[in-house]
Amino acid sequence: MKKKIGLSAYEQNNQIASENRQFLYKKGIFAINIIGSPGCGKTSILEYTAGKFDKSFGVIIGDVKTALDSDRLIKAGNNFSYAIETGGGCHISPLMLKDKLNEVNTDIDYLFIENVGNLVCPSSFDLGENFKVAVLSVPEGDEKVRKYPSLFLKAEAVIINKVDLLDFMDYDIDQVEKDCLTHNPKVKIFRTSIKTGEGFPEWFEFLSEKREHF
Repeated sequence: MKKKIGLSAYEQNNQIASENRQFLYKKGIFAINIIGSPGCGKTSILEYTAGKFDKSFGVIIGDVKTALDSDRLIKAGNNFSYAIETGGGCHISPLMLKDKLNEVNTDIDYLFIENVGNLVCPSSFDLGENFKVAVLSVPEGDEKVRKYPSLFLKAEAVIINKVDLLDFMDYDIDQVEKDCLTHNPKVKIFRTSIKTGEGFPEWFEFLSEKREHF
């Protein structure tokens, strides 16, 4: 008799991600997985979005420890903000998200999932989101797309944040955009600044259009 072989860890992850996707779709929630290095401005982008984007949305923020960033979003006016502590893990897993979805207020249009600060691990896992967004920032250097290509092969949008610092940093933003388009010719690229608001109207329009057609 042949021994029955169970699902691999990868297959289990994909199965749970599929369950998450079905749950979100049935609730009419459009989910975005936001991935970037520590300090690139992921939480600040969500804070700004909470103050300016005239849509209902929730936020799940993953961190190794603490709920500091989730608390920031609540202070910014987003009451549907939830924290996931990974306890040392370098990314949110589909199972972590599934468990947290039981707490989420489902009377929302969008769910932003801010993954743990990391350009490698989070890019490898489908959580059940509609698409991935990669966040870069001017101070972290212009070589990230070349060094960590996996994320930029999968992301449907790239936000290059803190562009108000371009005059003060040795950062070739045109080369960064070229690198992104080399990996994905259809990727949408946004140059943003929390200080000036640059790029956010286009970002908000993109989100609205994506949800309208999901």
